[in-house]
Amino acid sequence: MRDPRLDTLASVLVRYSTAVRRGDLVGIAADPVAFPLVEAVYEAALRAGGHPIWLPRSNTLEETFYELADDHQLDFVSPLEIHAIEALDVRIGFWAETNTRAGGSADPARVARAAAARSSVNARFMQRAADHKLRWVGTCYPTQASAQEAEMSLRDFERFVFDAGMLHETDPISAWQRFYDSQQRLVEWLNTKQTVRYTAPPADGHDGTDLTVAVHDATWINCGGHENFPDGEVFAGPQAADGHVNYTFPAVYDGREVEGVRLQFKDGRVIDATARKNEDFLIAMLDQDAGARTLGEIAIGTNYNIKRFTKDTLFDEKIGGTFHAAVGAGYPESGSTNESGLHWDMVCDLRPRTTREGNIPGGEIHADGEPFHKDGKFLADFANIGG
Repeated sequence: MRDPRLDTLASVLVRYSTAVRRGDLVGIAADPVAFPLVEAVYEAALRAGGHPIWLPRSNTLEETFYELADDHQLDFVSPLEIHAIEALDVRIGFWAETNTRAGGSADPARVARAAAARSSVNARFMQRAADHKLRWVGTCYPTQASAQEAEMSLRDFERFVFDAGMLHETDPISAWQRFYDSQQRLVEWLNTKQTVRYTAPPADGHDGTDLTVAVHDATWINCGGHENFPDGEVFAGPQAADGHVNYTFPAVYDGREVEGVRLQFKDGRVIDATARKNEDFLIAMLDQDAGARTLGEIAIGTNYNIKRFTKDTLFDEKIGGTFHAAVGAGYPESGSTNESGLHWDMVCDLRPRTTREGNIPGGEIHADGEPFHKDGKFLADFANIGG
């Protein structure tokens, strides 16, 4: 018997996140391990009048590809994938890990080469989404591998995932609409600002964070459960960035965990990058193409139902009381024109915390010199954000 929470999730994804309409071509992209959710979404899409198709994916085949592909295969982009991006009205994808370290042994140069080849595909996907011709959402299907990575039992991880999506609410769709509405006033206020500055004190032997981002031509986007689920952030495409960030949490990408990342920015580009662990991989990703060192996104996490780090970016970038900055491709609707095969979100905690050095105070966010976020909380004018 299928977990009834999957049917609730499918209903939210189809009716709220992507608003499937009669006649829509709906691609459901997932590894076979997620088939119970594939079935639930397939049924929900049919009830909505759509034409659902399953687009199988496989972490195992991806690992094989990086092991065996020669250069012309690394550079190849499937015309079927390009056609799908152009043809689909809706794309619903699931991250369903069977091994969170799959691909972790792949040569970084080969991963970077394949990603660079796909940069135009990513750009087309983002442009169709920005033009409101492609509606999409990505979500997590809980697996033993993801639960283990998050240091939880599968039962606890399932509860974490579904609670983060407010699926325990009597009417989850109404709950997400209220969540969206609570963020809209912040987005409208930020869209009048020229600069946003993020600061955090030194800790764990690093020199803290002090990053000033120019957002004068950016559009802040309200993320309330439409492209990611669960959701909970506001983000923009910066014009420039100056300063440095010490990321609190490990940066995870393609099965690699990079710890102690410090990035120095000047005029919106990374001019220096270091890490305590897997620094070579970090540098290889940043050097994969001309746009990979450019800051493509700046954001604030707003989902206070997500309180802990799981090594899953879908959740970690949404943690209430954090901010994240993504190097690489930006979203055109946010004002970014940067293109790259890379889009790597890295998360910095702004909440007070206790380390081996003792109690560390939280950070702050200022817009045009005005503080509006301190110690991981929004100040009075926006205190209701995140529920």
